[in-house]
Amino acid sequence: MQPFPIPVLPTATRIRPRTALVASADRSFRQRLSEILTGLRWQVREAEGGAQAWAEAEAAAPEAVIVDSWLPDLDLAEFLKDFRGSFPLVDLVTASGSTAQESQRGPYRQELLYALRRCQDTDTVAWNAAPALNRPNPAPGNGHTAPWPIPFPDTAVEVPSLPEIVPAALQDTSLSHTKTVSIRSDQSATSSEPAPCERLPELIGNANSMLEISRRVRLVAPRSTPVLIEGPTGSGKEIVAEALHRLSTRSRKPFVAINCAAIPEALLEAELFGHTRGAFTGAVQGRIGRIESADGGTLFLDEIGEMPLALQSKLLRFVECGELQRVGDNETVKVDVRIVAATHQALAQQTQTGAFRSDLYYRLAVFLIRTPALADHAQDLPLLVDHFMQRMGREAPVKRVDHGALAKLAAHDWPGNVRELEHVLERGAILAGDEAVLTAREIDFGFTVN
Repeated sequence: MQPFPIPVLPTATRIRPRTALVASADRSFRQRLSEILTGLRWQVREAEGGAQAWAEAEAAAPEAVIVDSWLPDLDLAEFLKDFRGSFPLVDLVTASGSTAQESQRGPYRQELLYALRRCQDTDTVAWNAAPALNRPNPAPGNGHTAPWPIPFPDTAVEVPSLPEIVPAALQDTSLSHTKTVSIRSDQSATSSEPAPCERLPELIGNANSMLEISRRVRLVAPRSTPVLIEGPTGSGKEIVAEALHRLSTRSRKPFVAINCAAIPEALLEAELFGHTRGAFTGAVQGRIGRIESADGGTLFLDEIGEMPLALQSKLLRFVECGELQRVGDNETVKVDVRIVAATHQALAQQTQTGAFRSDLYYRLAVFLIRTPALADHAQDLPLLVDHFMQRMGREAPVKRVDHGALAKLAAHDWPGNVRELEHVLERGAILAGDEAVLTAREIDFGFTVN
């Protein structure tokens, strides 16, 4: 494939540097688009979300703003409407190539769409060349450091042809026609399934079950409704809880997590509710509990099914009235927290056997989210492997995963779920030493911690 020609603008348009703002939670998308726009003689500023984009726009007065197809902190439709009202002269474009309603086309619209198309083509060429887990590793020296290419969602839209953007002398005739490519875009209103671009950034995977989690998190996050997260060990329940907190109105207040199965029964009550000095042997001074330390924020009760029945009664009272009593104290304290609980057990069944209080269960499970086992969304394995390899690459050079290793990973049944995958890849990276590629020899399931 011949390289993309770079549009050349008339000299008059290059007297004053132009500024573009790219707003996306996807860092790699921001970086790729920024590089392309810089090559087109734009000054580029980046923002991770809507609030930061608004602040950057006020500070930099950009000519154009490109917004990804969803924002992690603000509703996209409301952001576009309000932004257009406050910055009417800014050319506002979404990553799908569309604009806010009643938006006026700016003088650089075609150039912005060209940059979006080129950004997308850069990622989809290698991905479309081979089927799922049998994709070839990138050739040495091509600059790609991920284990394999990761695609954008396959939502197709039409973008302008090159003749509309590039002067005739620089046109590549092999590309000079209207072309349909996969551009990151909002889901069509007529589609019955959510678009992959709606996935929350911390929830890796485009399987329907993962997209449903993102949808449910967005729906309930702005409320104070109690949430119960059910799923097997290692499936990412705490990550879902953190996403709920991040998208809530309590995000600037504490997120406090406690594992009810990791603290001895005799100490769990004092750990949750706090205690006064001398309340029990060893209590040389008073201290507030985890619930009180989460005041105004979110309390995450992991493995709630392991909580003793006697303590469940005290927690029930707090859930009902928002008041707690420290161990050894007669006074009550009013605390405002949003409770998110998690369990790998079937609590509904435990209520029938009396192992868990039914009244507490119904107050905690007002809104239910289920995290799937990795085996139930195995198609997300490539995305997860890339995510973990890139994260390990923050401290060392990113290693690639070859065909043999991928096949071995794909054949495993993953009883420890995503946590097991992370441990297997970390162990493999250590065993590979200074080698740049993980092979099947380094993929060892023998000492996995579930």
